[in-house]
This record gives sequence, structure tokens and C-alpha cells, in this order.
Amino acid sequence: MKLKAVAQGEVVSVKLLIQHPMETGRRKDAAGNIVPANYITEVTASHKGEDVFHAEFGPGVSRDPYLSFQFAGAKAGDTLSISWVDTNGGAEKSDFTITGI
Repeated sequence: MKLKAVAQGEVVSVKLLIQHPMETGRRKDAAGNIVPANYITEVTASHKGEDVFHAEFGPGVSRDPYLSFQFAGAKAGDTLSISWVDTNGGAEKSDFTITGI
């Protein structure tokens, strides 16, 4: 994951890029076999143990999804935790430090 979280006052602007193939289960490979579905189903962002953003995805989301959102109540130096899970049981969780302007 690549993340940029910038605080301006108590509002944090977040830009997030998740590297994931987001396979729908409908595409065929060169041999004509269907590529199994594998896409992110949930993304959650939390600050100080409370969810500040949650999204549920389906197979229609493009490869390497990009998300942008804002939330209030944080400041520069705080930690933002991002996690996601996919249809194949894959998951990732990372902590990021919020920067200031």
C-alpha cells in the first residue's frame, strides 16, 4: 500500500493506493482458462482504535484501486491504520504516520 495522509488543522486528507490484481473471475488467460476471482472485499481505516473509513468492494473495481477520503479528529504525528481483505483470504494491515502541512 502507498498512503499519503496530511493533517490541516484537525482534518486529515488521505490518498491511498492498494496494489492488487482485482480479478473478476470472468477473464480468460492465454490458454483459454478462466482466471479465478480474486478481488478486495473490504477496506478499513482506523485512528485511535475507531473506524474512520470503511468500504466494501465487488468485482467491478479496477486493478490497483485508488481511494481518497477525509476525516476529522486527528493531528500530525498520529497513526492511521489501514487494512484490507480479499476473496482468497489475502489480507494486509499497515500503520502510517499522519504528516502536517
